[in-house]
Amino acid sequence: MSPRRVTLRTEQVADQLHAAAIRLLRYVRKEDAASGLTGAQLSILSVLAFAGPQTLGTLAAAEQVKPPTMSQAVGALETLGLVTRKPLDRRSIEVSLTRKGRVLLEAGRKRRLARLTRALAGLPPEQVDRLAQAAGLIVAITDPAL
Repeated sequence: MSPRRVTLRTEQVADQLHAAAIRLLRYVRKEDAASGLTGAQLSILSVLAFAGPQTLGTLAAAEQVKPPTMSQAVGALETLGLVTRKPLDRRSIEVSLTRKGRVLLEAGRKRRLARLTRALAGLPPEQVDRLAQAAGLIVAITDPAL
C-alpha cells in the first residue's frame, strides 16, 4: 500500500474513532441527569477524584474557565457538601472532594456502566470481544504511560 493510501486510511479511522467517542460519551451521559448536577459540576468532581486536591487556579485551568467562574462553581459544590475548600496561604485555596462527592461520582459511574452493559448484552460475543480489543488499543494510543 502506498504511503498516501495509508495516511488516508489512518485519517478515516481517526475520524471514525472521534465520531464514535463523541457518540459513546453522549450515550452514557444520559445517565448523568440522575445526579442532579450539571455536566460542568460533574467534570470538576471528576478532576478532583482522579487528580486529587487542586488549587482553584489549577482546577480553572483544567476546566478551561476563568478563576472567578471556578470559584463560583466550587462554591455551589461546597454548599452541596461535595467539596471542601482549605486555604493554603493568603491567595491560594485547595479544593478537595468530600466522601459525599465521591459517593455521588461512583453512583453516576455505576449508572453509566449499567447503561453500556445493557447495550453490550445485545451483541454477539465475538463483537463484544472485538470491542474489548478496540478499547485496549484506544487506551494504548492515548495513555503515554503504557
